[in-house]
Amino acid sequence: MASHPDPAWKHDGVRVVPGNQLDANTAQTPGMDRKAAINFARVGAQKLWAGTVHIHANAKTGAHHHGPLESVIYIVKGRARMRWGEALEFTAEAGPGDFIYVPPFVPHQEINASATETLECVLCRSDGEAVAVNLDITPAEQPENVAWVDPTHPAPKA
Repeated sequence: MASHPDPAWKHDGVRVVPGNQLDANTAQTPGMDRKAAINFARVGAQKLWAGTVHIHANAKTGAHHHGPLESVIYIVKGRARMRWGEALEFTAEAGPGDFIYVPPFVPHQEINASATETLECVLCRSDGEAVAVNLDITPAEQPENVAWVDPTHPAPKA
């Protein structure tokens, strides 16, 4: 195995960020506790942000989008409800082991579906920028339920 001539890789190569050393000095939302694991300041990441978010029981964000960024949310513990659309008219839920993908510019709202338990998630975004554009949207009274449908989870047969 050939060695790399650049000894800087020893310190500028792979980085491990222990779970008990996440950085809470990040943008916060009432009812949500975010901690950064991977970002420019911590490891020099140029094109992504990753960390944890704990959403308090019964808490929800306001309507917003993240501009051109893509987001992925992995549910560790609890039950997430996502609402999206021009009037937040669509809804779907996710539980432990599920992933949620939020495309660029999609108006959405994150909700902890439990009135008693904290929702624990891992969050990744396609840039280190903390882009959040708040929107003045009144949610639909009866949002339409939309099941996750993809090649692994096809639509239910009628």
